[in-house]
Amino acid sequence: MKALILYSSRDGQTREIAARIAQTLAPHQLCDVIDLLAAQRVDWAQYDRVLIGASIRYGRFHPALMKFVTLHKAQLQQRVSGFFSVNLTARKADKCSPATNAYTSKFLTLSPWQPDCCAVFAGALRYPRYRWFDRVMIQLIMRMTDGETDTSKEVEYTDWNKVAVFAQDFVQLPGKSL
Repeated sequence: MKALILYSSRDGQTREIAARIAQTLAPHQLCDVIDLLAAQRVDWAQYDRVLIGASIRYGRFHPALMKFVTLHKAQLQQRVSGFFSVNLTARKADKCSPATNAYTSKFLTLSPWQPDCCAVFAGALRYPRYRWFDRVMIQLIMRMTDGETDTSKEVEYTDWNKVAVFAQDFVQLPGKSL
Protein backbone atom coordinates (compact mmCIF):
# COMPACT_ATOMS: atom_id res chain seq x y z
CA MET A 1 0.00 0.00 0.00
CA LYS A 2 1.03 3.60 -0.30
CA ALA A 3 0.26 7.11 0.87
CA LEU A 4 -1.70 9.73 -1.02
CA ILE A 5 -0.66 13.32 -0.48
CA LEU A 6 -3.14 15.84 -1.80
CA TYR A 7 -2.45 19.57 -1.79
CA SER A 8 -4.21 22.81 -2.63
CA SER A 9 -1.64 25.51 -3.36
CA ARG A 10 -2.08 29.08 -4.55
CA ASP A 11 1.54 30.08 -5.16
CA GLY A 12 3.40 26.79 -4.84
CA GLN A 13 4.60 26.67 -1.22
CA THR A 14 2.04 24.06 -0.18
CA ARG A 15 3.03 21.98 -3.22
CA GLU A 16 6.69 22.26 -2.11
CA ILE A 17 5.80 21.19 1.42
CA ALA A 18 3.81 18.21 0.07
CA ALA A 19 6.79 17.20 -2.08
CA ARG A 20 9.18 17.49 0.89
CA ILE A 21 6.86 15.31 3.00
CA ALA A 22 6.80 12.73 0.21
CA GLN A 23 10.63 12.74 0.16
CA THR A 24 10.70 12.23 3.92
CA LEU A 25 8.23 9.33 3.67
CA ALA A 26 10.02 7.72 0.69
CA PRO A 27 12.28 5.38 2.72
CA HIS A 28 9.22 4.12 4.61
CA GLN A 29 6.29 4.38 2.23
CA LEU A 30 5.57 4.91 -1.46
CA CYS A 31 3.65 8.13 -2.13
CA ASP A 32 1.58 9.77 -4.81
CA VAL A 33 1.46 13.57 -4.65
CA ILE A 34 -1.54 15.07 -6.46
CA ASP A 35 -3.07 18.52 -6.75
CA LEU A 36 -6.41 18.39 -4.92
CA LEU A 37 -8.04 20.27 -7.81
CA ALA A 38 -7.01 17.46 -10.19
CA ALA A 39 -8.10 14.62 -7.87
CA GLN A 40 -11.43 13.93 -9.53
CA ARG A 41 -11.33 10.16 -9.19
CA VAL A 42 -9.19 8.61 -6.49
CA ASP A 43 -8.58 4.85 -6.53
CA TRP A 44 -8.88 4.57 -2.76
CA ALA A 45 -7.94 0.87 -2.80
CA GLN A 46 -4.30 1.85 -3.51
CA TYR A 47 -3.89 3.91 -0.36
CA ASP A 48 -3.70 3.14 3.34
CA ARG A 49 -2.73 6.71 4.32
CA VAL A 50 -3.94 10.10 3.11
CA LEU A 51 -2.48 13.50 3.88
CA ILE A 52 -4.11 16.73 2.73
CA GLY A 53 -2.38 20.10 2.73
CA ALA A 54 -4.05 23.39 1.93
CA SER A 55 -3.05 27.03 1.80
CA ILE A 56 -4.89 30.12 2.92
CA ARG A 57 -5.46 33.15 0.72
CA TYR A 58 -7.34 36.15 2.08
CA GLY A 59 -8.46 34.18 5.11
CA ARG A 60 -9.91 31.21 3.23
CA PHE A 61 -8.98 27.76 2.04
CA HIS A 62 -9.88 26.93 -1.57
CA PRO A 63 -13.56 25.85 -1.64
CA ALA A 64 -12.51 22.55 -3.26
CA LEU A 65 -11.01 21.47 0.08
CA MET A 66 -14.29 21.33 2.00
CA LYS A 67 -16.06 19.86 -1.02
CA PHE A 68 -13.47 17.07 -1.26
CA VAL A 69 -13.47 16.15 2.44
CA THR A 70 -17.27 16.19 2.55
CA LEU A 71 -17.56 13.98 -0.53
CA HIS A 72 -14.84 11.55 0.61
CA LYS A 73 -15.35 11.59 4.39
CA ALA A 74 -15.87 7.82 4.63
CA GLN A 75 -12.74 6.99 2.63
CA LEU A 76 -10.67 9.46 4.65
CA GLN A 77 -11.91 8.15 8.00
CA GLN A 78 -11.14 4.53 7.00
CA ARG A 79 -7.46 5.33 6.53
CA VAL A 80 -4.75 6.93 8.58
CA SER A 81 -5.19 10.57 7.64
CA GLY A 82 -3.63 13.90 8.33
CA PHE A 83 -4.08 17.54 7.49
CA PHE A 84 -1.69 20.47 7.27
CA SER A 85 -2.45 24.11 6.77
CA VAL A 86 -0.07 26.63 5.22
CA ASN A 87 -0.46 30.32 5.91
CA LEU A 88 1.53 33.45 6.65
CA THR A 89 -0.14 33.96 10.02
CA ALA A 90 1.73 30.85 11.20
CA ARG A 91 5.00 32.80 10.99
CA LYS A 92 4.10 34.02 14.48
CA ALA A 93 4.93 31.72 17.40
CA ASP A 94 1.46 32.09 18.91
CA LYS A 95 -0.36 31.21 15.65
CA CYS A 96 1.48 28.10 14.43
CA SER A 97 -0.41 25.18 15.96
CA PRO A 98 -3.81 23.71 15.06
CA ALA A 99 -5.23 25.00 18.35
CA THR A 100 -3.89 28.55 17.98
CA ASN A 101 -4.23 29.06 14.22
CA ALA A 102 -7.73 30.45 13.61
CA TYR A 103 -7.96 29.18 10.01
CA THR A 104 -7.04 25.62 10.91
CA SER A 105 -9.15 25.57 14.04
CA LYS A 106 -12.19 26.82 12.12
CA PHE A 107 -11.67 24.25 9.35
CA LEU A 108 -11.40 21.39 11.83
CA THR A 109 -14.56 22.57 13.61
CA LEU A 110 -16.58 22.79 10.38
CA SER A 111 -15.16 19.74 8.63
CA PRO A 112 -17.06 16.44 8.68
CA TRP A 113 -13.64 14.72 8.47
CA GLN A 114 -11.43 14.60 11.54
CA PRO A 115 -7.81 13.75 10.65
CA ASP A 116 -5.64 11.61 12.90
CA CYS A 117 -2.92 14.27 12.97
CA CYS A 118 -2.69 17.90 12.06
CA ALA A 119 -0.06 20.62 11.66
CA VAL A 120 0.25 24.25 10.70
CA PHE A 121 3.20 25.56 8.71
CA ALA A 122 4.20 29.09 7.86
CA GLY A 123 4.19 29.72 4.14
CA ALA A 124 6.26 31.97 1.94
CA LEU A 125 5.89 35.58 0.92
CA ARG A 126 6.67 35.95 -2.79
CA TYR A 127 5.94 39.58 -3.61
CA PRO A 128 7.74 39.69 -7.00
CA ARG A 129 5.71 36.71 -8.23
CA TYR A 130 2.29 38.09 -7.31
CA ARG A 131 -0.05 39.89 -9.66
CA TRP A 132 -0.39 43.60 -8.92
CA PHE A 133 -3.67 43.26 -6.98
CA ASP A 134 -2.41 40.39 -4.82
CA ARG A 135 0.87 42.20 -4.14
CA VAL A 136 -0.96 45.31 -2.92
CA MET A 137 -3.50 43.37 -0.83
CA ILE A 138 -0.91 41.10 0.77
CA GLN A 139 1.31 44.10 1.49
CA LEU A 140 -1.64 45.77 3.25
CA ILE A 141 -2.32 42.62 5.29
CA MET A 142 1.36 42.33 6.19
CA ARG A 143 1.45 45.99 7.24
CA MET A 144 -1.53 45.40 9.54
CA THR A 145 0.12 42.31 11.07
CA ASP A 146 3.65 43.71 11.44
CA GLY A 147 5.03 41.63 8.59
CA GLU A 148 7.41 42.24 5.70
CA THR A 149 6.18 44.99 3.37
CA ASP A 150 9.12 45.39 0.97
CA THR A 151 7.58 44.22 -2.31
CA SER A 152 10.99 43.48 -3.82
CA LYS A 153 11.55 40.64 -1.34
CA GLU A 154 10.76 36.97 -1.19
CA VAL A 155 10.70 35.52 2.32
CA GLU A 156 10.30 31.84 3.11
CA TYR A 157 8.91 31.35 6.62
CA THR A 158 8.47 27.57 6.39
CA ASP A 159 10.25 25.67 9.16
CA TRP A 160 11.48 22.65 7.21
CA ASN A 161 12.50 20.81 10.39
CA LYS A 162 8.92 21.07 11.64
CA VAL A 163 7.73 19.68 8.28
CA ALA A 164 10.14 16.71 8.61
CA VAL A 165 9.01 15.95 12.16
CA PHE A 166 5.35 16.04 11.08
CA ALA A 167 6.11 13.68 8.18
CA GLN A 168 7.88 11.25 10.53
CA ASP A 169 4.99 11.41 13.00
CA PHE A 170 2.50 10.78 10.19
CA VAL A 171 4.30 7.72 8.83
CA GLN A 172 4.59 6.24 12.34
CA LEU A 173 0.86 6.44 13.10
CA PRO A 174 -0.56 2.94 13.53
CA GLY A 175 -2.49 1.67 10.50
CA LYS A 176 -6.22 1.08 10.34
CA SER A 177 -7.97 -2.06 9.13
CA LEU A 178 -9.45 -1.44 5.70
